[in-house]
Amino acid sequence: MITSIAEPTPALQTLAAAARGRDFDFILIGDEASPASFELEGCDFYGIAQQRELELDFARVCPTRHYARKNIGYLLAMQRGAPIILETDDDTVAYDPFWQSRERSQTVKTIAVRRWVNVYRYFSSANIWPRGLPLDEARSPVPAYESLSFEEIACPIQQGLVDDDPDVDAVYRLLLELPFRFDAGPSVALTNGAWCPFNSQNTAWWPEAFPLMYLPAYCSFRMTDIWRSFVAQRIAWANGWGVLFHEPTVSQDRNAHELMRDFGDEVVGYLDNRAICAALDGLDLPSGTEHLSDNMRLAYQLLVEGGWLDERELELLDAWLADVHGALVSVATPGASAAASI
Repeated sequence: MITSIAEPTPALQTLAAAARGRDFDFILIGDEASPASFELEGCDFYGIAQQRELELDFARVCPTRHYARKNIGYLLAMQRGAPIILETDDDTVAYDPFWQSRERSQTVKTIAVRRWVNVYRYFSSANIWPRGLPLDEARSPVPAYESLSFEEIACPIQQGLVDDDPDVDAVYRLLLELPFRFDAGPSVALTNGAWCPFNSQNTAWWPEAFPLMYLPAYCSFRMTDIWRSFVAQRIAWANGWGVLFHEPTVSQDRNAHELMRDFGDEVVGYLDNRAICAALDGLDLPSGTEHLSDNMRLAYQLLVEGGWLDERELELLDAWLADVHGALVSVATPGASAAASI
């Protein structure tokens, strides 16, 4: 699953060919700046006009020129009965393991400390941290891998790292060196209270977690997937799920960015991500997938009340949840398709 305004780039062509050869549906969501004509074999492209013809409430109310239109692609994959949704970006190249079968439940070392965890430190000894991590946690030590216990745990959200141009913040990009390669290593799962942002660059989602894929629209582009990750982590913990982090399965040759503009869009995160997670941590959320929608409303209402999101976000969220319900109900009927989606 990708959103893009680019022409069919070599990276997109490679992804489309690989998806076609491995029985993955490849859905690409455009926006107002997308080319008028987009032709790429093996790719199902939806421009703005096609999106508005869909029977999706969210497609009609989501702002244009925003990364949150990727939500429409998630909904389309759900309607097709995808047993797993993989998402990445239009400037990534997938390694073979990206396409291989994945296991929702994992027996892995788990991290349950109630604190921020720079999970990149389990895959490198270098000074590197994920976008969205509070800057004063970038150099903080993490629990030694040898001290962690193995646990079999459900991980319906799994974040893969990215080589060459990983998802780091503008401070890192302005001051430190790229490209960067992570070490190969065993996966780790973060559980109740262990906060680490995850992004939309290389992420796998299983059906019970599909509602948590929602990307908020009334915030900066640089925060939408990060704040999504905080909401998703908090609700995952209420259900006894871990969030898995694993070694890179893609590399990125990043599209051009204005780094100082990125920095400006990230300032609210540098200042407030700790407060956002503290507020989410204080929510009393019931367990069970039947409570996912209500838990999401509670979480996003909190972000609105805290001034981090505009109140218009709640209208979008309700449209999203209605469409998710409709999509998942429709594929529960006999004869529904079940092709994995990217």
